[in-house]
Order: sequence, then structure tokens, then C-alpha cells
Amino acid sequence: MLPPSRNVAHYGLAWLVLVLATLAGAAWWWNIGRAVTLPDAPSDRIACVSYAPFRKPGETPYNLHFVMTPERINEDLRALSQRFDCVRTYSQSNGLSAVPAIAARYHMQVLMGIWLGGVEKLNEKEIATGIATANANPASIRGIVVGNEVLLRGELSPKRLTEYIQTVRAATPKSIPVTYADVWERWLKYPQMANAVDFVTIHILPYWEDNPVQAPDAVQHVEDVYAHMQKVFPGKQLMIGETGWPSAGRLRRSAEPSIVDEALYLRDFLRYAANVNMPYNVIEAFDQPWKRAQEGTVGGYWGIFDSNAQPKFPMRGPVTEEPRWWLGWLAGVVSALAFVVVGSWDRKWRGIKGWLALLLAGFAAGTSAAWQWRQMMFACTAPWEWLLSSVCLVGGLCVAAVLARRIAAHLADHHDHSEPARWWRFGSLFALVLYDILMAFDGRYLDFPMGLFLLPCVAYAVFGLLTHERSMPSVEQRFMACVGPLLAIAPVVAEVGMNKVAWLWLGMNLAIAIPVLVAWRCHAGYLKTKQA
Repeated sequence: MLPPSRNVAHYGLAWLVLVLATLAGAAWWWNIGRAVTLPDAPSDRIACVSYAPFRKPGETPYNLHFVMTPERINEDLRALSQRFDCVRTYSQSNGLSAVPAIAARYHMQVLMGIWLGGVEKLNEKEIATGIATANANPASIRGIVVGNEVLLRGELSPKRLTEYIQTVRAATPKSIPVTYADVWERWLKYPQMANAVDFVTIHILPYWEDNPVQAPDAVQHVEDVYAHMQKVFPGKQLMIGETGWPSAGRLRRSAEPSIVDEALYLRDFLRYAANVNMPYNVIEAFDQPWKRAQEGTVGGYWGIFDSNAQPKFPMRGPVTEEPRWWLGWLAGVVSALAFVVVGSWDRKWRGIKGWLALLLAGFAAGTSAAWQWRQMMFACTAPWEWLLSSVCLVGGLCVAAVLARRIAAHLADHHDHSEPARWWRFGSLFALVLYDILMAFDGRYLDFPMGLFLLPCVAYAVFGLLTHERSMPSVEQRFMACVGPLLAIAPVVAEVGMNKVAWLWLGMNLAIAIPVLVAWRCHAGYLKTKQA
């Protein structure tokens, strides 16, 4: 065993980490609670918006047997008619073939979608229903979108898609134009598709670009792409079939999903669209919880309204990211008091420094846990997700609280040489490395659970500053301490160093790994000296 060691510089650094963690937690919650002044939109009305009614738990278009009631569609369109002149649909199944007739009641038009995929039988059924719907409601249909991003998904060839478009055009009124919708890059790859449609419908989503664009620059990107596409398809009418910004989810390089950025983007885009008199459609009317399984957390938060049909932000005046930001501070205060209670049990130290350490550690842990809980509210849908996330969060808080007891004892100048149960750190390292693997090899749609892993990582980093481990870390912990930071480099590289959260994730891996590596080195040197 190594003898205990004390280092004044390390004690000072430990205090600094505790203070900075406390201030960071308080500042983050204050920042998302402040009102941000943004330019106003020219109007509350929007020309057209994507409409999918699957906004309640369990509702999904993947369930082909689920049929949305006409009453529910009527309720939605009655509300949407107050702000939108048109809605875009994507399929004829799940009861959506009723949309054009109901929209006519509220003097709305429909950009009617026919969903195409790789199954011929389903495609034929969609087309037959779409043709019947168009012929029954010609006055309320602005256009027919035959297929949505089916070339992007690789489910149809351009030739077969063209045949479907021709079938629909031949069987529907000539007054209704027919188009196909896909991301703008696919139109550049298959420019021949422009000959098959009456107008070109392009999707421009700055957040999802291969090179994501941050919200303040996103509308300029849209302008550039639109101008380029006009040059590629001269004489052909262009419509932006999808554009928008998410309000929650993971950061992609410098493109950050947030309510403030969604409001900024939409207001900027509406001013641009009004100036150039351009046909457009915004994605989307309501948040879609079912999309989280497909695109990660961010997929469920592109709505102008939330899943309860409430507007997420105004079109004029300042915008606040989190009106209840003070709950984060409240969680910090409650956690600080809880840490004091835990730390006072069977204590052998005396002095104000120990109490101060507990208060700082508790407040920082509480604000971090509250951050994670807020993320869980966005990300978790199924009961097992809530259960797993909650268990992990409680486990992280317990580890942080137990370590805070020992940290407080050391900072109170008490010679406490006890060490926490080793399986706690083993479990923290194992969970972290497991998530590192997921992030490294399939992290496009995964969130960074910062609030969860900050608890054990920072706690073990501070504890490592204050004391040497008295025995060699296990070979498994040494292995994970080496592998974790290496894996954590992958998201940094994938985001070309522009994602601040990816850097913080790497820092967390280093925080928990370095004490293990230092202990390994010290024990190896000690054993070598002892043998000599």
C-alpha cells in the first residue's frame, strides 16, 4: 500500500473545482431563464405548415391500423386555421385522407402528400386513395406531393418514382399541380426529376445539413441554397417544402436546438420569405413524440406548437428558454441541505471548511441533477426509459453524496484515509465507457447525458486530488480509464471540434480517468522501488 499524502496545491485546486462547479450550475440555469430580445416576425400568420396529428403518447404512423378520428383532425385544423393558410400532409393512411374535406370548412388549402416506400402493394394503395381524395376535393388541394424523400432513403429508383408521378397526374384534375419533395442535394443528384413534376419542392433544414449551420446564419444559408437551385432549374417554379428549427435535442457542431433559436430562425425566415414572395412550408405544426425513436430527442421537437397544442414562443417580443429556471436553483438548495445532512452523519471532522465543501458540492450536484431531469423530460417516452434514467440519476447522486462526505473531511483537515467502495467507481466507469462506445460508433442521434455523468466524474476528480489511493486500481478500471478518453475523442473529431458539449464530454472522461491512471503510475513506481 502507498502511504497517505497531502498536497497544498491539490487542496487549493479542489476548492477551485467546487466553486467553479457551483457557479457554473447557477449561471446555466440563470442563463436559460433570461428573456432574449429577438427581431419580430412580420406577421403571426404563416403560409403553410406540415401537419401530422400524431402528437399524443402512443400515436404513430408506423401503426398502419391506427386511424385518427375526423373529430380530432377537425379540432386541430380549426385551431391551425387561426394562423395558417395551408397545411401539408405526408400520407393518405391513418385517417389523413379526410384532411382536405375538413380543411375546406376553415377555408384552408392542403398540400396533399402521398407516401411512397419500398413496398409496391402499399404504394399502390396510397396512390389509389390519394387519387380518390384529390378528385373528391379539387378546390381545397393546392398541390399533390407524390413521395417524400424516397430517393434520399433509397427506397425507389428515379424511374419508378417518375412512373408513380405520371400515374397520379393522369388520374387527377389538371388544375392540381403534382410535385415530388426531397432535400435539395438529392435534386442536384437527380436533376432529371424536374422534368417529371410541375414544380420543384426542396427541403432546406440547416440543422440537418452535412455541415450544420447555426441559427443566426441559417436563413442566409437558405437564401444561398434557394438562389443556387434557381440557377440549376431555370424557368421551373421552386417551393421550399420543409424548413424549420428544433427546440430541443443534441448540439450538432454549432447548431443548437432551443426555443430561442427556433424563434430566431422562424422570425428571420418569415421576413426573408415575405421579401422574395416565395412559396414555402414550415415544418411543423405540432411536436411529434414518435419521431424521437427515429431521429433521437431532436426529432420530436420541430413543432411551432408543443404536443399539447400550445405555442412554444411568441412571434413578437422577447423569448425565454425556460420560464421556470428558478427550479434549478431550488434543486441546488435542496441538494445542498441534503448533502449537509448526509455529511454530518457520524462525522469525525470539525470546522467551517467541511460544511462549506458540503454546501458547494450539494448545490453543484443539485443543479446538475435538475439539468439531467429536464433532459429526461424531453428525451424519455417509454416507461423503461424513465425507469432506467431515474435509477442512473439516483445512483449518480448517491455516489456524489458519499464522496462529498470524504471530500469535506479532507478539506476540513481531517486525516480520513478511508476509500469509497470500489465498485461505485467501477460502475461509473463502466456506464461511461459503454455510452462512449455508443457515441463513438453510432452517435448521430444520441444526446450527451451531461447532468448524469458530471456527478460521479467531477466527484471522483476532486476526491482524487485530495488523496492517494491506498491500493492498485483493478485491471478493469485501468483498462476503462485508458479506453474511455480515447473513445470520447471520436465525437470531438466527428463534430470537427466545433461542438462545445463534445469537448465537455471528453473532459468528463478525463476527470474520472486521470485519478485512476495516476494511482496506477504511483503504485507501479512504488512497487518497483520496493522490489529494488
